[in-house]
Amino acid sequence: MTRGVVLVDPLPRIVDLIMEPDVRNRLERLGRVVISEDRPMPAEQVEELLPDTVLIFGQTDMPRERLDRARNLKAIINVESNFLPNVDYQTCVERGIWVITPAAAFAPPVAEAALGMALDLARGITQADSEFRAGNEQYGLAGNKTTFRFAGAPIGIIGFGDLGRQFRDLIRPFKNFVRVFDPWLPAEVITRADCAPATLEELMSESQVIFVFASVTSDNQAFIGAREFALMKRGAAFLLMSRAAVVDFPAMVRAAETGHILVATDVFPEEPVASDDPIRSTPGILLSAHRTGGTRDAFYALGAMAVADAELIMKGLAPQLCRRADPMTVGRFRSKPVSVS
Repeated sequence: MTRGVVLVDPLPRIVDLIMEPDVRNRLERLGRVVISEDRPMPAEQVEELLPDTVLIFGQTDMPRERLDRARNLKAIINVESNFLPNVDYQTCVERGIWVITPAAAFAPPVAEAALGMALDLARGITQADSEFRAGNEQYGLAGNKTTFRFAGAPIGIIGFGDLGRQFRDLIRPFKNFVRVFDPWLPAEVITRADCAPATLEELMSESQVIFVFASVTSDNQAFIGAREFALMKRGAAFLLMSRAAVVDFPAMVRAAETGHILVATDVFPEEPVASDDPIRSTPGILLSAHRTGGTRDAFYALGAMAVADAELIMKGLAPQLCRRADPMTVGRFRSKPVSVS
């Protein structure tokens, strides 16, 4: 019996980045594996393989006409971690083709880094280090004139998906009152996580520390701007951990530059950031080079989750670890492909 084709077209990932040897071996047992990772798989090769393809790992274009030729296809597993507008998601649903992503693999390390960066802003850790090295340190209470305790501080979370919920669980020992703004969720989902549903205005004005975990959609680009930053308490902290496009980035920089708020960001409008970008010398901003999710264990988790769910799908069972693309919402996402590293 001819084995089905497992088409692996993972760029910007590569297989060794996301799969340990034992996971790679499990991948090989799923079918006849055909890999293209030095470049996107050429269209002519994809067309040749489609009739026998049972699984796709990657971001291969799959419009309806290709799906028509892929009659044995059971799943498209997006290991780039964003659902891109190059798949006919509705047709996949109609034909029982799973379209899934193990993006939740990045939630634990990003949540952990977000907490670390928030503690840094609240307690002035990086600032104190800089002042000490410059010989301008102050001791005791004098060195804490602009700091605050993270424990017990009112927290605001914008976007309550995998990352927001992971972060909420992480901070439970700090006993914060947590407000959540997420217009895609009913209040019941938020309250069951021991959070209070809030309007954006309420969250911005009442929170001491605000975390942005929202994805970019056609509805929310730059929805946090100068008006929203002006609502924040003076000295409050704003952490941008998801996508730069959800904020008016220049307005955020100005709010930090004036000293109104403290800011930390792991993402930028253009990456890599230009060497002469003024943000590199703007005071009041803690900078991170889109690195908070890219830990070694997270990349391996990406591959392990993808292969584990592929094994279930090949047995005729539903995936348990990855998130499924919802045709009603996926078309509203505006995510950019991410880098390999």
